Amino acid sequence: MSLAQELSSGIEQLGLDIEPGGREKLLAYLELLRKWNKVYNLTAIREPEQMVSHHLLDSLAALPYLWPGRWLDVGCGAGLPGLVLAITQPQWQFTLLDSNSKKTSFVQQAVIDLKLHNVSVCCARVENWHADEKFDGIISRAFASVVDFTSVTKHLLSGRGHWVAMKGEPAQELGQLPESIEIERNIPLKVPGLDAARCLVILKAK
Repeated sequence: MSLAQELSSGIEQLGLDIEPGGREKLLAYLELLRKWNKVYNLTAIREPEQMVSHHLLDSLAALPYLWPGRWLDVGCGAGLPGLVLAITQPQWQFTLLDSNSKKTSFVQQAVIDLKLHNVSVCCARVENWHADEKFDGIISRAFASVVDFTSVTKHLLSGRGHWVAMKGEPAQELGQLPESIEIERNIPLKVPGLDAARCLVILKAK
């Protein structure tokens, strides 16, 4: 099965409607990631087939539960999930933030190469960073514990905004949340080609 077929099959299993142009950009992003990975060690996964499931489809699995608006991807790494989401949702605005300059350099180059007009990239530590306008959603994938994630980003979330944490099995973490943070939804995810527990935790401030 080709990478394009694997991606299309996964998108279908997730019940998503992504136009051919978006799928082409996702594969172009994957190719950029594969090339840069040889030099900059951006992700531990190096096989393109695994990248489809572990990076693209894992990021896309969150999409049905998200909403239009201004999004911040904290600890974006090589652009996951923010760049993947931005490719498929050109009407939404995304800021991708990471303190690792090698990773933000890659993300910035990918934004240029893929001609994405809805993405800005920042290299900074989130606790020291401020935005002109607060965010409707703040998302993270493998960034920190849920407690730390909400704590260091609360100054960036709008009054009606929500946090979205992409996790494996976060039961212990969720039990440590302060009373000021409410779990709105804890959604089990089934990612095509990924044999691991995944869930999406949506939280808000009380």
